[in-house]
Amino acid sequence: MLDGNWREVVDRGLTPIGRSLRRAGISADAVTVVGIVMAAAASIAIGAGNLRLGFLLLVLTGVPDALDGAVAKASGTSSLRGAYFDSVADRITDALLFGGVAWHLAGTRTDRVMMLPVAIMATAMFISYQRAKAESLGYDAKGGLMERAERFIVLAFGLLFFEILVPVLWVMLVLSLVTAVQRFVKVWRQASSDHVSPSRRRAVRRWSRSERRQRHSSGIRPSGH
Repeated sequence: MLDGNWREVVDRGLTPIGRSLRRAGISADAVTVVGIVMAAAASIAIGAGNLRLGFLLLVLTGVPDALDGAVAKASGTSSLRGAYFDSVADRITDALLFGGVAWHLAGTRTDRVMMLPVAIMATAMFISYQRAKAESLGYDAKGGLMERAERFIVLAFGLLFFEILVPVLWVMLVLSLVTAVQRFVKVWRQASSDHVSPSRRRAVRRWSRSERRQRHSSGIRPSGH
């Protein structure tokens, strides 16, 4: 939801910062790696029970996640390889963060609530897969109530006010499931109304790949999700 409404505005605002980082000799891939390292640090802090520190590190994790595309655009190094690395890094970051939350709950709760962040992570992976598969077939699966940006924000809220962390996780899970259903229905409707021939479908797939290449060449890395 936020990605669709604010992505271009945010990218324009980050362009000057991306140029500054590029002049300092920092590559987009290096920025992405920093994001993974910050996510690992946040995961360790959360797993150890220091949720306020985890909140701070989570916020810092979002900075390189937002900046890598701006650096790529400023350096003229946007590519499908960079977009692939960025998408893989997003999945690693998600796994680290929710893994840290699960570890924390496993050590502080005697029930099975530690499976809650695991369920959220699995749903998030499914949501990301829906978009990737739909775009490979020439369909649009963007949107939904709980995309990656919203997950970051809601998780940060739960870490900051850790007394309500478990209810916040339940809300995140429910909204993530709603998002998965929204994307499925969206693509299902597109596919149901698409009665083109196999040759036309192949042309659509080629067009989709061409569109992604043009988007990456403009410095926009997918946020995923």
